[in-house]
Amino acid sequence: MKSLILIIISGALINNVVLNQFLGICSFLGVSKQMKASASLGAAVIFVITIASAVASLLYDQVLKPFHLDFMKTIVFILVIAALVQMVEMFLKKKSPAIYKALGIYLPLITTNCAVLGVALTNVQDGYNFVQSVLSGFGTAVGYTLAIVLLAGIRSRIREEDLPAPLRGAPIVLISAALMSIAFMGFGGLSF
Repeated sequence: MKSLILIIISGALINNVVLNQFLGICSFLGVSKQMKASASLGAAVIFVITIASAVASLLYDQVLKPFHLDFMKTIVFILVIAALVQMVEMFLKKKSPAIYKALGIYLPLITTNCAVLGVALTNVQDGYNFVQSVLSGFGTAVGYTLAIVLLAGIRSRIREEDLPAPLRGAPIVLISAALMSIAFMGFGGLSF
């Protein structure tokens, strides 16, 4: 039980996919302008990464590995991720058009978000079983959501400040993300 909790904490804080592994930066910087859009994208990423981790683990362990098709894992995982993102996109378009519109191009970009594919491939590389893969995916997605919501909060505060002209816009956002990354490196010293 302790090792399963460590997988979640490690994915969310210690090996944060955005702030430590630097995967998923495009949507992290692009959507973090608004808190609601950031939280919505985070929820979509939690769903997609968790389910993708489960499906990828099953496909790898039950189909690819037994039939010696390991070399096809990247293509198979991309197809699984694309299908899941399409489901999320159709659901949001029908049930919440405002969120669908706020996420804009970044929702379909989850398909090509290297964080989603990175988690599935890392789970296989680490030799995780089904439960470990699902928990790793969930923890990683929670870490992504935490990072994007924190950056959205910081950006909302930055908009209210009178910054020197050279720091306005992208420079201060990148500085803020870098400082967040440094802060998250402190979690690397956690021991249980």
